[in-house]
Amino acid sequence: MIEPDERADELAHAVIGASIEVHRRLGPGHLESVYENALAIEMELRKIPFERQRPFDLLYRDQPVGEGRMDFLAGGLLVIELKAVDTLAPIHKVQVLSYLKATGLQLGLLINFNVPVLREGIQRIVNTQ
Repeated sequence: MIEPDERADELAHAVIGASIEVHRRLGPGHLESVYENALAIEMELRKIPFERQRPFDLLYRDQPVGEGRMDFLAGGLLVIELKAVDTLAPIHKVQVLSYLKATGLQLGLLINFNVPVLREGIQRIVNTQ
């Protein structure tokens, strides 16, 4: 398996720490937008570079067919997709993997804030292509 570079892993570690702090302060049960707003504040406080609601082009046979939008792109290397659902479905992981393939990036985090302990709601997703 192809492993992401060290900088992407460092960003993932920093974002997980920021997410745990958000979850510790807010707890589960809020709308996804609340967690997105709070995570943006926490990442700013921790000086984690990010772009919010980052658009990217979708191509089909090298032709543009639309635009995707990820919740966060950290440091130009790490895709972050947030959820606030009872249970992550397989499609949520596939969504992050599709974002990674479309952008050519290697590492993504799928974070579900609607869990009692946030570590149970974090999935690390690697693009192996």
